[in-house]
Amino acid sequence: MKPRSSSPKAAPARRPRPAAAGAAEGAGAAAGVRLQKVLAAAGVASRRRAEELIVAGKVTVNGKVVKILGVRVDPERDRVVVSGKPIASERRVYFVMNKPDGVVCSAEPKVDARGRPTVVSLLPAIAARIYPVGRLDYHSRGVLILTNDGALAAALTHPRHAVPKTYHVKFQGRLDEADYEALQRGVTLEDGTVTRPAEEISLIKETDSNTWVQITLRQGLYRQIRRMGEAIGHPVLKLIRVAIGNLTADGLDDGEFRPMTPSEVYDLVAMAGVGGVG
Repeated sequence: MKPRSSSPKAAPARRPRPAAAGAAEGAGAAAGVRLQKVLAAAGVASRRRAEELIVAGKVTVNGKVVKILGVRVDPERDRVVVSGKPIASERRVYFVMNKPDGVVCSAEPKVDARGRPTVVSLLPAIAARIYPVGRLDYHSRGVLILTNDGALAAALTHPRHAVPKTYHVKFQGRLDEADYEALQRGVTLEDGTVTRPAEEISLIKETDSNTWVQITLRQGLYRQIRRMGEAIGHPVLKLIRVAIGNLTADGLDDGEFRPMTPSEVYDLVAMAGVGGVG
């Protein structure tokens, strides 16, 4: 049966259970960040040189020499010393952006290898090296998180945690009941992958030539929604991500951004189950 029409505003996602006390402050501390990445982010050395320093026994964590690559630390709480000099911890920062069309999700400060402007180029110069969490393709718009919190970023993009993401999608043509049922239960893509069932799907509006649909997924395959549209014979004409969990870009124009609030960070930490990331 065709879903009933809904307002263009994203339906609120289920509120996650509260995380343990202090989770918002740590924002992923339990998972930690690889030691060589912490050294590189602090400007001590390149990632490869940082690995050499670790193997050579030049790095201590909380007073103990670490020679094993892959060890994870909390850069805000653990004391990391290189050749007798403590490194400064990097303050974690979190932004939400309303990504515009024609900008690529890349951590490059200005343009990517193809000369396209990056989302980071839209931000002012800040001390921390931040990067986009997950991807919206070049012509897709909407909610995008930028942060230097590697543990939270990994949890939000890991398929195990299945964080819900809500989209407004303009499909070419009018969808029939078979199309809605396929999108709801899962679609077989061109490479044989079967997508997970949609969390929610509802009609926003339709015309003789196209259909706007709101869809919530707990999966993030490469160009998934566009590939789903191709699979059902209705190419995607426009794609806007309107929510990641409860986080929206309401009030932000295309290209605008703002710092996330502590409660927004807390909610995402709880939803992503950051403490369980390996």
